Amino acid sequence: MIHSYVKTGRAHPKNATLILFYVTKPMGQVAGYAEFVELKAGNALELWAEHGEESALDSKGQYEAFIKGRERVAFIRFENLHEATKPLSCSDLLMELGKRRLARAGFYIDKETAEKLIALME
Repeated sequence: MIHSYVKTGRAHPKNATLILFYVTKPMGQVAGYAEFVELKAGNALELWAEHGEESALDSKGQYEAFIKGRERVAFIRFENLHEATKPLSCSDLLMELGKRRLARAGFYIDKETAEKLIALME
């Protein structure tokens, strides 16, 4: 089953195989991961008509409130969603990545690092 994450602003990712889901509030943790299918960016109304049923948004009204009048959005499509048995805290994630803070727009990590993070969550 394919799901979609609706993103406003810059469209990421493009060259990915896996997506890690960092939930900012209320948890502040990496709560799961999934296999990346594709990124589709374009007209907001057309993308909702094509992929709206895949999103976590309950209705077109909720979608419109989320995108706040933007004409262009991106749908990040993914499958095989896995919820972390042991979510990874922000401090643990930063330590594993060797960083002081996370990039707000997302970032790429190599396969070895992704596998290590997944092992910590299982």
